Amino acid sequence: MVISTKEIEVRYAETDQMGVVYHANYLVWMELGRTGLIEELGYNYAEMEKEGVLSPVVDIQVSYKKPVRYGQKALVKTWVAEYNGIKVVYGYEILNNEGEIALTASSSHVCVKKDTFRPISIRKSYPEWHEAYIKAKM
Repeated sequence: MVISTKEIEVRYAETDQMGVVYHANYLVWMELGRTGLIEELGYNYAEMEKEGVLSPVVDIQVSYKKPVRYGQKALVKTWVAEYNGIKVVYGYEILNNEGEIALTASSSHVCVKKDTFRPISIRKSYPEWHEAYIKAKM
């Protein structure tokens, strides 16, 4: 299984009044992890968008375990948890400075045509990308 890692330096603006990372910022970090994984697999989401294809989030599950604070570094781990040729489920773990799991999550995505928002098959439209997902999941 391919697991992409991305280090995040926590900025003050990402924290809340309690001094911990505001919950919505983890979603941004998950996007950074997902984009990094796709790039590690040799593909580029921005290029797909230029072709009129989007990949919206259709479901997201997040479980917060430990706080991450300003001045710390977080490590975002991202992988392909499930894939069926149409829907991709990415798995995530975000670790705090001490290497403890701060968050576990998953996000589900489908590819759609930008003009109609109708789903497309990654398997048919992007066969090389499809194969990369299959291999990354092993």
